[in-house]
Amino acid sequence: MGPAVKRVLLTDSIAADGEALLRSRAEVIKAPDADPATIRRLAHDVEGVITRSKLPDDLIAAAPRLRAIVVHGTGTDLAPLADATARGVMVANLPGGNAQSVAEYCAMAMLMLARNVLAITSALRGQPWDAVRLLGSGAHEIAGMTLGIVGVGEIGKRLAAICRRGFGMKVLGNQRRMDRLPPEAEPAELHELISRSDFVVVTCPLTPETLHLFNGERLGLMKRSAWLINVGRGAVVQEQALILALKEKQIAGAMLDVYEHYRLAPGHPLLALDNVLLTPHLAGMTVESRARMSVAAAEEMLRMLDGERPINLVNPEALHARSAHH
Repeated sequence: MGPAVKRVLLTDSIAADGEALLRSRAEVIKAPDADPATIRRLAHDVEGVITRSKLPDDLIAAAPRLRAIVVHGTGTDLAPLADATARGVMVANLPGGNAQSVAEYCAMAMLMLARNVLAITSALRGQPWDAVRLLGSGAHEIAGMTLGIVGVGEIGKRLAAICRRGFGMKVLGNQRRMDRLPPEAEPAELHELISRSDFVVVTCPLTPETLHLFNGERLGLMKRSAWLINVGRGAVVQEQALILALKEKQIAGAMLDVYEHYRLAPGHPLLALDNVLLTPHLAGMTVESRARMSVAAAEEMLRMLDGERPINLVNPEALHARSAHH
């Protein structure tokens, strides 16, 4: 007999190619729903978990055999990192796997906001042609505008290239390491970037430093004619402050793909505003990115279950914890 078959829990579905690769070497268990109790119960007997949504905070205690977690994306805040590290559970993520998809989403968001697309397409279904044409009278070209990117990682680099080379926009960038900005983005202090930009795109990760980075004061620095686009993490923008800024028309509008609490509850105040476009955390979800990432996630999982170090190990300290346990 060979070694016992390893079990991997998928908290969210992954593309067929990645699932097939996993099934060739492991038993695959799929969560029927996102209830934390379901995830805890199913995680009890598995060695690996692949997730696209936030795992329960107490997952590590609930999963005694767990050895590996793969975040099917970039956001390591989806995994209980400190507990995983303490118990020697390796956590890997897939940086850049969906960067092209997210960058294209941001370009779409800028055009939709500047051309008032949503209001116009909705109105045309029930209002007279000429009245609806008036809604387009405030539309803008984005060619001469300034884009400010906060957190210029893989997504920001691609967006800067699209906007500078494709639309001829001016691009400002802000991040911790200013020397690593791509040539298409010129460095700017955060307050300067916010006050000069016509579009502010937030693509930075959630860290203690970026929590509520966009509070009332920073939103107040934006031009009244500017738009905010958030594809990073919801809690980088203080939601109450943004709702107020949108209600009071302190800014022209926003397009959001992420929220302070993972799912938008029915009746959420954002849903009542007419100057914000909302999508349910899918900027990176395309057929192409999911196919790439599902295979990468499966490969990383199989590496870790074989006791090897994954390509993108988020918590190298876990290796010391493991050797101490054994």
